[in-house]
Amino acid sequence: MQQEAGVGGEALEVWIDQDLCTGDGICAQYAPEVFELDIDGLAYVKGEQDELLQAKGAVTPVPLPLLGDVVDSARECPGDCIHVRRVADGVEVYGPDAE
Repeated sequence: MQQEAGVGGEALEVWIDQDLCTGDGICAQYAPEVFELDIDGLAYVKGEQDELLQAKGAVTPVPLPLLGDVVDSARECPGDCIHVRRVADGVEVYGPDAE
């Protein structure tokens, strides 16, 4: 089991808003272990068993070794649809709604 990433030691999770996804695939290029494009052309997060999580609002933990790649994905996403938030309180720390 991979150690989850954190800001100040707190666990993080990531999700994608498919309504805003442009299908560019930048996220899958940065972090293919976390993101994948489906046959519908949209990006989704992957679960711990590498399965595609297609439910609306599906989240997956951010593994510590991939934190930089996930953050880069959120920053570079042309659709501004990648959201990284703290598990404990749901506050977005990277993405379009980050404070």
